[in-house]
Amino acid sequence: MKKVVLAYSGGLDTTFCALHLSRELGHEVHAVLVDTGGFSSEELEQTAQRAHALGVASFEVLDVKHTYYKEVIKYLIFGNVLKNQTYPLSVSAERILQAKAIANHAKKIQAGAIAHGSTGAGNDQVRFDMIFQTILPDVEIITPIRDLKLSREAEIAYLKEHGVSMNFEKAAYSINKGIWGTSVGGKETLTSGQGLPDSAWPTPVSKSGNEELTLDYEQGELKGVNGEIFNDPVQAILKVQKLAAPYGIGRDIHVGDTIIGIKGRVGFEAAAPLIIIKSHQLLEKHTLTKWQLFWKNQLAEFYGNHLHEGHYLDPVMRNLEAFLADTQKYVTGQVKVKLHPYRFELLGIESAHDLMASKFGSYGEMNKGYTGEDVKGFTRILGNQTAIFHQVNQNDD
Repeated sequence: MKKVVLAYSGGLDTTFCALHLSRELGHEVHAVLVDTGGFSSEELEQTAQRAHALGVASFEVLDVKHTYYKEVIKYLIFGNVLKNQTYPLSVSAERILQAKAIANHAKKIQAGAIAHGSTGAGNDQVRFDMIFQTILPDVEIITPIRDLKLSREAEIAYLKEHGVSMNFEKAAYSINKGIWGTSVGGKETLTSGQGLPDSAWPTPVSKSGNEELTLDYEQGELKGVNGEIFNDPVQAILKVQKLAAPYGIGRDIHVGDTIIGIKGRVGFEAAAPLIIIKSHQLLEKHTLTKWQLFWKNQLAEFYGNHLHEGHYLDPVMRNLEAFLADTQKYVTGQVKVKLHPYRFELLGIESAHDLMASKFGSYGEMNKGYTGEDVKGFTRILGNQTAIFHQVNQNDD
């Protein structure tokens, strides 16, 4: 019997894989759930029970929440990373850490193969495979859903045939939940013209009216929420999510280009990531210079795309992380946010490093650092080459 480590979440795909690997292929299956913040203790216990009921040789939970923040989320915040200006990489970011944790676990128990439940039409297959083949180049990668080209309907039929009991109606939607957002995929996201029904979203809208939120940043990291200081940024993120998600904030559908070249849609629910990124970005607008902001935008977009496509282990990512971290030296202050049903607004910031300091002047009102004559000379020099161009080529107009 071959010892196989299965990336297991307890959902439809990985439930099928656990059963197929043991019953059809005769492997010794070691199911591993990598917790990136999407499970309660009760859910973890229920998932363990379901895994053992499927006949796995072992089931283990790897808690990587703090590693996930330290190695990935922190830099997504520093870079204000939103794929296509929309999506906070909720799934792609966590897949990288999940794959890395699973590969290291497979190495630890000396497994002969690693299995995952990715289909042949999405990004996850590439992300998992790239991490696995880099860390464990000699270990076989098994992908039953991809290899058998199975539909969700076919998986459900197989599990029912083998007496597996689970909520198959809920399984109609593929939901991945973590501290950096929840993705929702279903029949509507397979089209170009349908939105997800309210029942598909994991968090129901239960708040109305509005409330103000204050976020305290220290060198780019979220350390306080409404005056409560957190030594652990993960807890600060979860606090924002708890306060904002019941408003229905952060719901959207991302349309993007997959790694394998096809267009794809995915719904996501990410109240905390969107509020944190946008408030952090506002604080940076006040505390960083024009060229710091410019180069951060260029490099952060590359960082986000490279991460999204599975290149986390490329050494250039460590170079970019060093740059992003260095830009955060003075990104310290408080951001005020107002929460409303389905939206939020940024009210303003307070920071000792605010470059909009009034002692240097007020935009559109007065200046204190130069004279009108200084501006006249500056403007003449600034526009000198443009003026020369038009004088030399005036007959060509």
